[in-house]
Parts: sequence; C-alpha cells; structure tokens
Amino acid sequence: MPGPLSHIRVLDLSRIMAGPWSGQVFADLGADVIKVERAGEGDDTRRWGPPFLQDSDGEPTAQAGYYLCANRGKRSVELDLKTERGRDAIRALAMESDILLENFKTGTLDRMDLGYAALSKLNPRLIFCSLTGFGLTGPLAQDAAYDFMIQGMGGLMSVTGAPDDAPGGGPQKVGVPIVDIMTGMYATIGALAALANRDQTGKGDHIDLAMLDVSVAMLANQAMNYLISGTPPVRRGNRHPNIQPQNVFPVKDGYIVLAVGNDGQFRRFAEVIGRPELADDPTFATNAARVENLPRLEEILDDVLAHRTITEWVAAFSEAGVPAGPINTVDRVFEEPQVIHRRMVRDIPHPLSGSVRQVVSPLNFRNAPLSFDAAPPLLGQHTKDVLETLGLWETN
Repeated sequence: MPGPLSHIRVLDLSRIMAGPWSGQVFADLGADVIKVERAGEGDDTRRWGPPFLQDSDGEPTAQAGYYLCANRGKRSVELDLKTERGRDAIRALAMESDILLENFKTGTLDRMDLGYAALSKLNPRLIFCSLTGFGLTGPLAQDAAYDFMIQGMGGLMSVTGAPDDAPGGGPQKVGVPIVDIMTGMYATIGALAALANRDQTGKGDHIDLAMLDVSVAMLANQAMNYLISGTPPVRRGNRHPNIQPQNVFPVKDGYIVLAVGNDGQFRRFAEVIGRPELADDPTFATNAARVENLPRLEEILDDVLAHRTITEWVAAFSEAGVPAGPINTVDRVFEEPQVIHRRMVRDIPHPLSGSVRQVVSPLNFRNAPLSFDAAPPLLGQHTKDVLETLGLWETN
C-alpha cells in the first residue's frame, strides 16, 4: 500500500542535517524525494566519519553513519549547478515537483536564477522552503551557521548542563543536533501546511525558516518562565524548573530517572518508597511546595532510594503508575523490549553492504502503513534514471 504522501514529489537541494532530515520524513511518508548533490562530492555528511558503513567484505565504504541517518528512501542525482545544463535540470525538476527544500547561503540560488522568484514563474504551485541559519532577512542573513553554534546563540546551552558551581558545571550542548532536527521537522510541518493551503488556493508559497528562530521557539516553558517573571532561567542539571521531584537519582547499582508529574503521583510515590507521610506534609504536599523546598526533599530521597536497585525501583514505580526508568546507553536502547516490539530498527537492502540497519520513522498509520525498502542512496545512483525521464540524459 502506498504511503500517505505517495502523490507528492520533493526536490531536495539541501545538505548536512536540517533539510535532509525533512526530506527523509517526506520519503518515509511515501513521497518521491530527489536528492540533488554536487557532482563528484555529494552531501558533506558522506565524509563525516568514522564510522563508515562496511561493505560485504568488511571493508569501509564512503557511506558515513551521519549521512546514513538522514537520507533514507531518496533518489540521488549528481548535478553541477555552475553549468547551464545543471541549472536546466533543476528547472525541469522544479516544474514537476510539489516541494523544494534548500539550505544554500542566502541569495545564492537567486544569483543562479534558481530562487523562488524564478522557479515559481515556471511552477506557481511550487512550495519553496528555504532553511538557513538566520533567515532571509536581518543583520545576520548572510552568515553561515551550524547546530552547535545556534544552540549557544539561541539560549539552549544556557539551560542545559549542571550549574557553574557543581561538578562538571557549565553550558552543554544537547547530545544530538537537536536544532537541525527540529528545523527539519518545522520545515516538514510548514510544507505540509502550504500543501493544504495550495489545495484551497491553487498557489504555492515560499517558507523562510531560520535555525536561530527555531532555537528560540524551542525554549518553550523556559522562555515563558522568563517572560512572565523577568528572571532568566539557569542551568539546573537534570532538575526540572517547574515540576518536582524530577531528576536523576542514585540507587544501589546506578541511577534512575524519576519524573513525578503531579500531586497524585507524588502520593503514590511516597507510598512506594515507604514514606507516605511526605504527601501530607505541607512542605511537600503540593508541587509548588516541592519546588520551593527541593533541597530538603532531595536529601530525603537520596537516602531512601539508595537502598534498592534500578530493576527493583523501576518495577515498583511502574506498578504504582509513577513514571521512572533506567538511563540506557545507546546499545541498551536497542535491546529495550518496547523498542524491539515497536520495530524501530529495520534492516534495509543496500548495494554495498547487503543491508544496513536503520532507525525508522516513529509514525504508524493504520490505513496507509509506511514501508522502508530504500536505503540512503549512493552518490549519483539515480542520475541516469531521473534525467532520462526529463529528456535530459543525452545532453547532460
């Protein structure tokens, strides 16, 4: 059964992570995603290793893990946009596409006569999505950016990590390129909204999406806390700024994550740990009181929780309906029975290695189930096929 977007074609001119992540989401949903790459070089992330995928003989290929995580299900076409032939191919592809993703430096495609103004004349229904570090307008519009840099500028690192006076204190980035990923997700949402609007108006649109804007939007409750209080939030390590107890706690054989979300859960939590009186103590009875008196509460919990193991505590809390869990390393994530049951990892055929394991989309559709049968493509793997359909192969 075809995916829910099998009627859509996406022209993916992007590279690195944000744009390719969006393109992969579209590919997972069934869209025909054509990834245009620089002739002879391809996406920068193809070389961002080690590790590199091993071929069937155990030798490393030119397929870095970074590239493999964001390009599943696409068709790769090599083009040289410095040539008129390459630019003509982009125009021909744009005329047959619904969505175009690009993350060129602001103004670059305009100078090649491949920007929104030019391509929308050829295809007024085209949805043109520009993903840049700082947007198409403003004093930083011409500057380049990477996820790490934007996590710093956008405030995310100011609320991530332990306090300065704690061991290992100082600003920290998130362990995955979260701004890139969220920019890709916003791009997907924006393009889908533009598709829905096109159904009503018959017209495409131009989406201007900046990583810095996304990082600011992601501040969420931390931003709102500041806007209503005037007090900038600070790094609290693993402690939640508004809900307690939520932290990483030491237990007999390691650490657990505890995420008590309301007063009812706290009452059940207090019963499980053998301290039911805590739920009636005005010092801890309400969430606001627990936030206010957190040092005292954590002192009690550190002592109580240290006497049982991870497995014992997680089982007890689960039975009582109190959110708690282990801190899995990445290898243990893929051994987690729930992750296995949900089939979050699939083996996909690959021309060099025989197959490649992939973390697949978390979306599950009852009436249009997703399929994952096309691995991230080799550089230029589909150039001939795609250009032949456009009548451009002989002249390329």
